[in-house]
Amino acid sequence: MAKFFLSYGYNIIIFFIITHLMSILGKLKPWNPSIPYEILSLNISSKLSTNSHAIKESSKDFGKIIQEILPAAVLYPSCVNDIIDLIQFSYDLSVPFHVAAKGHGHSIRGQAMAKNGVIVEMSSLNNNNNENCGVRVSWDSDLGFYADVGGEQLWIDVLHNTLEYGLAPVSWTDYLYLTVGGTLSNAGISGQTFRYGPQISNVHEMDVITGKGELMTCSKDMNSELFFGVLGGLGQFGIITRARIVLDKAPTRVKWVRMLYDDFSKFTKDQEHLISIHNNGLDYVEGSLMMEQSSLNNWRSSFYSPSNQTKIASLLSKNKIMYCLEIVKYYDDQNANTIDK
Repeated sequence: MAKFFLSYGYNIIIFFIITHLMSILGKLKPWNPSIPYEILSLNISSKLSTNSHAIKESSKDFGKIIQEILPAAVLYPSCVNDIIDLIQFSYDLSVPFHVAAKGHGHSIRGQAMAKNGVIVEMSSLNNNNNENCGVRVSWDSDLGFYADVGGEQLWIDVLHNTLEYGLAPVSWTDYLYLTVGGTLSNAGISGQTFRYGPQISNVHEMDVITGKGELMTCSKDMNSELFFGVLGGLGQFGIITRARIVLDKAPTRVKWVRMLYDDFSKFTKDQEHLISIHNNGLDYVEGSLMMEQSSLNNWRSSFYSPSNQTKIASLLSKNKIMYCLEIVKYYDDQNANTIDK
């Protein structure tokens, strides 16, 4: 009789385990067969989502040229090792599945998409306060001031953190709600580019997870092929988890001027002239165009007063297209009296 109860109890335990596993698999469905169920044995299984909302959000492309490329799952990593485990698992398969990193969702032409693969939501690293992420400001006798920045960090947060030390990156993007890893995988350009180069020209080193799942530190002198491949590589050579960014003294005040042209030749001639001034020249020069159907109440024109918006609308109605030249000069209290010159 004792043996019967032992056997009966053992069967109950086995039945419970099987039922629990089936319930887990049931929650994960629908699961794309391109990703083996063996991935559920990894530590990252609890951080994978096949939720329809997560899948739908990851199938959108900011440029709206490429859409509805559905991933099989979305990974919400809590640390860099979660991403390493995912990529190593894929690499070891006879037929690897696609893996793509998604920052703040502004990539275009499918860069942050992975058909039947896994999207890595990089913002999850920041939400989990990962020790490898964040913004850390330092100084070195050879490099000067720099910031070690997590690839998932937004540039606006980098700005806020570095300003606490009176410092800032020297090259920006016009829109700061983009991730560091995202812009460095493209170029990162704005009105400072003519003077300092794009953002990819202002990086000392990076930590990158390669397609083999190896975490490597690279710079122009160490693993240089990976370094220059990843910078501007559209995410095809690895996932950036840390970047060492060049910093300089942040301006305390700026003079900001916008000039409108109806003649393209004069517009480009003035822009080229301002860019060519090297000694004591401007700190920001950027040109853009405004069309009749353009909205005058957008982020680029938010500094215009209502009366100026009315004048600009009248000019656009007359000329159909206008050219805008933005220029900025940094200054402080010591040279405030001469800035208008």
